[in-house]
Amino acid sequence: FHISPERQSWHCFGCNRGGDMFSFVQEIEGIDFVEALRILAARAGVEMQERRPEDQHAKGQRQALLAATELSTKFFQKQLWHSNAGARALGYLRERGLTDDTITAWRLGWAPNDWQALTGFLLTQGVAAQAAVGAGMAIDKNNRPYDRFRSRIMFPICDSNGQVVGFTGRVFGAEVAVDGEPLAKYVNTPQTAIYDKSRVLFGLDKAKTAMRSQDSCLLVEGNVDAILSWQAGAQHVVATSGTALTPHQLRMLGRYSMNLAMCFDADQAGKVATRRGIGLALAQNFSVKILTIQDAECKDPADYVRKHGAAWNEVVASATPALQYYYQEAVA
Repeated sequence: FHISPERQSWHCFGCNRGGDMFSFVQEIEGIDFVEALRILAARAGVEMQERRPEDQHAKGQRQALLAATELSTKFFQKQLWHSNAGARALGYLRERGLTDDTITAWRLGWAPNDWQALTGFLLTQGVAAQAAVGAGMAIDKNNRPYDRFRSRIMFPICDSNGQVVGFTGRVFGAEVAVDGEPLAKYVNTPQTAIYDKSRVLFGLDKAKTAMRSQDSCLLVEGNVDAILSWQAGAQHVVATSGTALTPHQLRMLGRYSMNLAMCFDADQAGKVATRRGIGLALAQNFSVKILTIQDAECKDPADYVRKHGAAWNEVVASATPALQYYYQEAVA
């Protein structure tokens, strides 16, 4: 692989492709020229002027929402590492097998059990209440916004460029809500102008380079499944995270590899999701393999990594073709 700074060009002698910086980003990210232009402009600090006023307005709105989610991520991180309640959540994550380096790399955080903690912080940082609500970080009730996420361990969800677009919050330390109803175990950011759960894959920003180099993608179900798999060495992993696998998500994966290995939970719901995923992936011409966890004490990849550590990579390497998986299920 050769780069010529003088000519502002590159050439790969392995695949016999070449071009300029724009075509390089197009090839690596699997996107069109306009998207490559936007990525490079953002990295260089160049402001792109949209041709139509409504496009310029939409861009400004998007930037305001992304600023709100980025500040929220930093707030949650600070609470996890530097508050008493956060220390308990941090201890729980360590018990689950996550190292401090992994927690930092994935920017995990803690949302305090407070109705105004994040909202108040965002307002002091110049984020308008409308942007906090629009980004899904706050809920507006009679023009009085309050925090959507309370007493939860926070998992930032990023787009393929690493920008935080949403969150999954896992309840921790609070059993019931104010009205006495049990709290939902997981709460996700609702549909917003920057977050559509059917068009985002958890961990794609970290996995895409490994997916391309290994020409393979490992698809799991939960956030912790993906994080611990990544920690154990299988870094080509992404998670559906709170939604059934969609055709659009598969098209995103197809930009990086057409070889897909799936490992969903071992329960009945996981088997149904596996069969559905196989059908969708085969319809888009993926080569599909299935990982089977041969340990009755481990229902998902997170359990397996916590118990067996790096041996998880052997399970990943032993994935069987989808048709063989069907045979095994039928025989069983």
